Parts: sequence; structure tokens; C-alpha cells
Amino acid sequence: MNTNESPVTESASRRNPCFDTDSTIAALNVVADDGISYLLPYAQFLNSERTPNPALEKEPDAPPEKLLIRFAVAQVTVTGTGLNALERALQKCELKFVKSADQRYATTLKSHVAAISITFTKGVA
Repeated sequence: MNTNESPVTESASRRNPCFDTDSTIAALNVVADDGISYLLPYAQFLNSERTPNPALEKEPDAPPEKLLIRFAVAQVTVTGTGLNALERALQKCELKFVKSADQRYATTLKSHVAAISITFTKGVA
């Protein structure tokens, strides 16, 4: 028996694949649904807005929440459930990354990101 192995902690085994936090970061890593990864600096963070998802009116199976994250150069649109956890991490500039996860995770996660899109402001490539 190897006694040097670290035991797996409960928090490590229950990690959310949609997001993570870190108090020592300077940028948010956004992985859009097209698979492209973007780093958006917190120095350019403007605001965020969490609302009910307006798509629910036309699509009953749509994710119930929408979170808009605005930076000077881009707007990130996140849809899912339990997005208040992401909003709290943004408030502290501690949201390390955000990405969508398969729908099968929605029932087991308190916070589930169903979809992410990013729109850049004019003049930014």
C-alpha cells in the first residue's frame, strides 16, 4: 500500500465542468460553443446582467436563465441554470473559466451552462 498518495477530496471529485474560480487570476477564459477559447481581461470588465431567458417564451425546453457579461471588447452570452454562482464569482473577479457542458449534467449540477456565445465590439478582430 502506498501511503504517499493524496486522498481524493470530495470537492475535487465533484468539480463543476462548466466553471471554476481562482482569486489570483487576471482574465476570464471563455470557451465558446464553437470550441474557440478567449481570454478577456478583468481590467476591461464593464458589467453583467442576469435575467430570465427570453427564449423560454418560444422554446419551453430552453435554459431558464441568461447571463450577459460585458467587457470593453466583447459581450459574452451564457445560458443555463443556477447562474447566480457565476455572477457572484464575477463580482469578485474570480471566475477563472466558463464553458458549456452536455445537457446530461444539468440535473446533477447546481450551476449548469448550456450554451455560450461571444460577440466582439466593432473594430476588434
